[in-house]
Amino acid sequence: MPDRAIAPTGTVHWVGTGMSTGRTGLDLLARTAEVTLWGRSRDRAAARLKDLAPAAPIRVRGLDRDDLPSALRPGDLLVSMLPAARHPGLLRTAIDAGAHFACTSYTSPEIERLAAEARDRGLTVLTEAGLDPGIDHLMAHLLVDRARAAVGETADRVALASHCGGIPAEPGEFRYQFSWAPLGVLTALATPARYLRNGLVRQVDHPWEDLEELTVEGETFEVYPNRDSVGFIDQYGFPAGWAAESFVRGTLRPHGWRTAWKDVFDTVVTGDRERLAALADDLAERYPTTEGERDRVVLAVSLEVDRGSRRWAGRFALDVTGDADDTAMARCVSASLACGLERVLAGAWSPGLHRAVADPGEAALWLDRLAAAGLRWSSTIDQEGQS
Repeated sequence: MPDRAIAPTGTVHWVGTGMSTGRTGLDLLARTAEVTLWGRSRDRAAARLKDLAPAAPIRVRGLDRDDLPSALRPGDLLVSMLPAARHPGLLRTAIDAGAHFACTSYTSPEIERLAAEARDRGLTVLTEAGLDPGIDHLMAHLLVDRARAAVGETADRVALASHCGGIPAEPGEFRYQFSWAPLGVLTALATPARYLRNGLVRQVDHPWEDLEELTVEGETFEVYPNRDSVGFIDQYGFPAGWAAESFVRGTLRPHGWRTAWKDVFDTVVTGDRERLAALADDLAERYPTTEGERDRVVLAVSLEVDRGSRRWAGRFALDVTGDADDTAMARCVSASLACGLERVLAGAWSPGLHRAVADPGEAALWLDRLAAAGLRWSSTIDQEGQS
């Protein structure tokens, strides 16, 4: 690590009290760090903290009356759990204060640009460190590393699939449970998806139209592509000699979801913002998450690599159900983030941008830490033929 790296102080400023701020993550983090939870107001932060009831002591502050920039010290760690549009501003605040930064969202071009400045100032920037993106990255990097060791630097066919979904533990007629803003869910459905199939880049304007079935641990789900998968081929470090035939990152839903959502799709395809907003309000009212309902997170990442008569296939799977302490989504996102923050606080990584981690040893350490925290994952590997 370069001499200019700013040593972490062990103080974390966690900004945001939304649904992904979970008891599990805060408890993990507060065992080894001094944590302050920032809300829109102190009352809001205190109310969220009361609901979560973490075992470790955590201070509260309010953005409406407390000055975040003046509270930061060189080497502190600023965590943004606010909407993605707010991340660049908070990263700017962190850089100006000489503080490290972390979030769970995808890395925007602006964040990437600011992270280069942070690197030059000896600061670490951690992004894509939640569930999806986050845990899925860890699993993908480990699969690529293991396949590379088994098959080598060349392969005739490579297929990677990564699907994740927050779903109801007990699906009702709607086959879904809102774990974030309904309008955001509908807007995401209106975003075209780009991925690789049969060796060719494919783009689909309505992702649900390319829906497929996926079996995970004997259970059948419906999956569809999400966002732009193609750029992740480079991020996952495929060797230059691997011929990528299929590469898709997507969303997972309960079986029967497409049928249940037919009327929703009819509105989404219109592109009418007012109609989408009205539908979002209607769905939130018709399908609220009620007391006692539990959510579930299912994540499956698989990789197949063929070289001549040799075939290597591996899969990771994570299946978590919420309980009285945490929703499954909050547990997965906050626990994963906390595990990444622990490594930042330990000064384990060089200054600059880290999208979760690409190093297989660090990825394995992160996943083992999640398992110890109760997020138990499974993995399988199948090999055929000779190299």
